[in-house]
Amino acid sequence: MDPEIVAHYEEGAERDRLSGWSLERLRTEELLGRMLPPPPARILDIGGGAGRYSAWLSGRGYSVTLLDPVSLHVQQARDDRAYDVEQGDGRHLPHPDGAFDAVLVMGPLYHLVERADRIAVLHEARRVVRPDGIVAAAAISRLASLLDGLSRGYIRDGRFRVVIERDLTSGAHTNPEQEPGWFTTAFFHGAGELGDEMAAAGFHDVSIVGVEGPAWLWGDRGREPDDDEWRGAALWAARVVEDDPDFIPVSAHLLASGRC
Repeated sequence: MDPEIVAHYEEGAERDRLSGWSLERLRTEELLGRMLPPPPARILDIGGGAGRYSAWLSGRGYSVTLLDPVSLHVQQARDDRAYDVEQGDGRHLPHPDGAFDAVLVMGPLYHLVERADRIAVLHEARRVVRPDGIVAAAAISRLASLLDGLSRGYIRDGRFRVVIERDLTSGAHTNPEQEPGWFTTAFFHGAGELGDEMAAAGFHDVSIVGVEGPAWLWGDRGREPDDDEWRGAALWAARVVEDDPDFIPVSAHLLASGRC
């Protein structure tokens, strides 16, 4: 991995990033709950980080294996003994063909800037899932830095506007000065582009949905109003436009699914 990306995750924030009330986490769990086969299906969580979704799935009765390239994530995930943990690269999986009922690709597409590498991860996910199994892949929206910059005020900085323009043009996000809050090296997808990559990897019945909907612009993970009624409305807003092509890119994250 790019040392800058490793350094970003070795800071350790990922373990608690989705804790508490999180629109991103709650919506991702809701969407996966619809997509995945029932437990005790075998699930591979590629790029599963510190194990947030692996722990949730294990708690629902699934047989889960998490694989991540970051040493700290592997160490943190191993603190939870309810699922198997491996260190490795999603482009070269140490598993036989058809070993899993479903595969999650919940991080690799964020950070593989080259299309060939993203296709390689999706190909590997397709290889290790059983015939007609489901693969779910998360991506960051092409509009994420523009909308986040408006929400957090970063857009006042002319340097961040340069970052935004590059993101919108090419999808290749960089933070050469390592400004806090500006994220690390990444790739931001358009919804059509994500669908094209799923198709190029050999998936059919591909679907793309928006995860958070528009409410994340008013806050998430502790930045949202401390108001249960507002939180319920935020979830409703995400659901009502999740598959509307005009609104999908407004979500910070996209979730693709396909069958092999």
